[in-house]
Amino acid sequence: MFTSHLGELAALATAGCWTVTALAFESAGRRVGSLSVNLIRLVMALLFISLFCLITRGRPLPDDATPHAWLWLSVSGLVGFCIGDLCLFRAFVLVGARISMLIMALVPPITALLGWMLLGETLTGLDWLGMTITVCGVAWVILERKKKADGQPGRLPLGGILLAFIGAVGQAVGLVLSKLGMGDYNPFAATQIRIIAGIGGFAVLFSAVGWWPRVKTALKDRGAFLRINLGAFFGPFLGVSLSLAAVQYTETGVASTIMSIVPVLIIAPAVLIFKERVGLRAVVGAATAVAGVALLFL
Repeated sequence: MFTSHLGELAALATAGCWTVTALAFESAGRRVGSLSVNLIRLVMALLFISLFCLITRGRPLPDDATPHAWLWLSVSGLVGFCIGDLCLFRAFVLVGARISMLIMALVPPITALLGWMLLGETLTGLDWLGMTITVCGVAWVILERKKKADGQPGRLPLGGILLAFIGAVGQAVGLVLSKLGMGDYNPFAATQIRIIAGIGGFAVLFSAVGWWPRVKTALKDRGAFLRINLGAFFGPFLGVSLSLAAVQYTETGVASTIMSIVPVLIIAPAVLIFKERVGLRAVVGAATAVAGVALLFL
């Protein structure tokens, strides 16, 4: 059972990791800004993963990767960490986190479509049914929480919606390119390459816009730094590595669907830690999403 579903189990573990990292980065971002958090988290994650690879592989850096792996994993890192995350975080400001996360629920079908077009992957009817049920459950939860949080009438900025959509496409493309470049290469070493590319991309961006003084200020905030370390461990280090393991052992569409249940998993800590009220709709949506994930294990 477990060995035949390694990809699905890795995707489920990824969703758990990303739930922790979302809470940590949200808290840190409120203190020092999301752009600074983006770069610092990648640097800390690179330190974590380099130490891990030194212990487990005897290599602190992925110097055994092929040029093919370096090319596609680097592009994946730039698309996923830089372009996708930048657009998504800007969308949070323009249209709010709830609407942005709803649009991010499009990641599984986009990933499945790209996996079919670029990798020749096939999905069964049960896979499509499980993906559809999971996405509907996630969307149901996010819409309910969005109305509670934002509740203001009016039209949403088209630019914010487009940025959130670009963020969703960035995540989907990043997953597919990761699988294309990784092959049977070690997922943690593959994540190293993606992180290195992401750091390089942010370094160029920060130099162009003169953001380095803000990064220096962020490093002096001890509370934010501790939260960034927590998020870096469960996000770019453990979470992203598990996500690559997930797409390595199962179809990218199935993996991304299971990973998309983060908005559902985050309900419990939101209630316990932040004392948020959760209605019946959120409970039904969570149960629906879990049912969809269960179908993907059949």
